[in-house]
Amino acid sequence: MGDAARSGRLTLPAEAPDRRHVYHQYVVRVSDRNRVRKALSERGIGSAVFYPIPLHLQDCFTDLGGCEGDFPVAEKAATEALALPMFAELTDAEVSRVAEALVESLA
Repeated sequence: MGDAARSGRLTLPAEAPDRRHVYHQYVVRVSDRNRVRKALSERGIGSAVFYPIPLHLQDCFTDLGGCEGDFPVAEKAATEALALPMFAELTDAEVSRVAEALVESLA
């Protein structure tokens, strides 16, 4: 995935040098999420969008007065975040298949 990540088309989860992530979810960021998600689906690979609306724009927080543009980084992340398959039984071959399909969908 090196070229896609280096080109800015794909952002992988960050992991600090002195920390380990448990990866309950494996969420990447892609600028054209809907197209990538469709391409993955066409290859039989599931994906999910868990937080399509940033917190400050959700109905349950309207009383806090948040408006579009208040948190541009969160708003951009909400349009780019895509959860890839992640579960204990995922085999190395399946991980490779997902990675290859993701790279192909970014081409």
